[in-house]
Amino acid sequence: MGMSYLRTAILLAGLTALFCAVGFMIGGEQGMIIAFLIALGMNFFAYWSSDKMVLRMYGARQVDRNSAPGFYGMVEQLAQNAELPMPKVYIMDNPQPNAFATGRNPENAAVAATTGLLQRLSDEEVAGVMAHELAHVKNRDTLIMTITATIAGAISMLAQFGLFFGGNRNNPLGIVGVLAAILAPLAAMLVQMAISRSREYEADRMGAEISGRPLWLASALEKIERAAQGIDNQPAERNPATAHMFIINPLHAHKVDSLFSTHPNTRNRIERLRAMAGQSGPAVQRPWG
Repeated sequence: MGMSYLRTAILLAGLTALFCAVGFMIGGEQGMIIAFLIALGMNFFAYWSSDKMVLRMYGARQVDRNSAPGFYGMVEQLAQNAELPMPKVYIMDNPQPNAFATGRNPENAAVAATTGLLQRLSDEEVAGVMAHELAHVKNRDTLIMTITATIAGAISMLAQFGLFFGGNRNNPLGIVGVLAAILAPLAAMLVQMAISRSREYEADRMGAEISGRPLWLASALEKIERAAQGIDNQPAERNPATAHMFIINPLHAHKVDSLFSTHPNTRNRIERLRAMAGQSGPAVQRPWG
């Protein structure tokens, strides 16, 4: 737990420094001070509210035992299996099969799945996916994932603002200001890539243990990957800094989407899960569906 908060603090410090550097390139010392104050406010907001903002961004609606009994019951039993408090459960009206988890800690967590996921995958495959998301909650990955999405998106906006105004013309660094405005989003993406790939492998491994069936998740990843390449996820395309939160990269429609490739190779993930399948324990019971 302590290591998770240390990682989060280091990430916030790094992104704040990047934010300030872009502010300096755009508006000199005054720009840097303004950027620092904005970053402080954003860090505070991101810690307390970024999960709600991301769920709103995707039009996620909360469901319960009455409105989605099968899906809710599945998450409930998987959460018990993982020895986690019951998270809030959301459904996003989106044809692309996908899912993510969010929240600053296991006591304030939420899991969200798209309608495409629930319609296109079997109950077992959906269970594999939700177990993966609960693994992110158990590993306390959700705080760092959600905060990164919020602040990396803000850095991209600030950089675009700098490009629009051509950098600080009085700044002796001149063209460097414009270059910084171009490079800042790339730097933010590198941070996302650094924190995402290893966590996905670990969530796959722990998720397979939670469900008791590694092949459920392996099969789900195969289906999601194939479908995601042909079905647009419009909210994700509009907010690419949130792409690393999903179980499979939701982006494919724009040329720049490859820059946001924060996920490990799906084939490698599937092979690892198949290797685990020979050593899996008893499967979770299926009171749902």
